[in-house]
Amino acid sequence: MIKINGKDASEAKGSSLGQYLDEKGYKKTYIAVEVNGAILPKTEYDSYIINDEDIIEIVNFVGGG
Repeated sequence: MIKINGKDASEAKGSSLGQYLDEKGYKKTYIAVEVNGAILPKTEYDSYIINDEDIIEIVNFVGGG
């Protein structure tokens, strides 16, 4: 089972991470992605293929004061 931000995301299997992020409306400039405990560089988003058993955390940066 694939988990993204703690939820089942099995439908994402075989997609590139970049494609998934685009489909879900994430702005890649303002996020960080951790895959299986390691930060994935932005340059690898489009080439990383989501696999079974992946645990992915996507963090949005929010400005404020």
